[in-house]
Amino acid sequence: MTTDKSSTLTRRTLLRSFAAASLSAAPVYANAAGFLRGSGDIRRLRMYSGRTGESIDTIYWVEGEYIKEALKEVTYFFRDWRNNKVKSIDARTIDIMAAAHGLMDVNEPYMLLSGYRSPETNNMLRSRSSGVAKNSLHMKGEAADLRLKSRSVSQMASAAKTCSAGGVGAYRGSNFVHMDCGPIRTWNG
Repeated sequence: MTTDKSSTLTRRTLLRSFAAASLSAAPVYANAAGFLRGSGDIRRLRMYSGRTGESIDTIYWVEGEYIKEALKEVTYFFRDWRNNKVKSIDARTIDIMAAAHGLMDVNEPYMLLSGYRSPETNNMLRSRSSGVAKNSLHMKGEAADLRLKSRSVSQMASAAKTCSAGGVGAYRGSNFVHMDCGPIRTWNG
């Protein structure tokens, strides 16, 4: 859950969270392919933002269903922090991030460097760096730039590639990995 006080929990979200917590402690991320097929698992996203100081720890999928309230919370968390503009985040991107996180067998939350980017922010970043795409999937709510202190860029990129479900960019010089739900492709930045 975000640390933002405007977030509200519904009874349904709480019940699902308690149900999820009471399930067996067996691993739910047997492999990324099964995970992304939605085989009745529980999906969780843990992140923090160094830019806003916010954090999120939410179960967003239970028993084959996305939890709408949790997806709204993720969307707000991923907002363009420069101008507070919000765009729905594609659940496929969230699934890829969660699957990669599970494959790395780490408890540390992701650090979100960049989620949704408004066209204005994307243009500003393009003017400063050749590594920012003109039609970035960040502007569609389909991408995230992530970091983990406990895992290298190579380890993170390898886990994301294992999902075979979108684009993975390894930015070793800047210490982050780009994950998106676009066409399957890989690159080094």
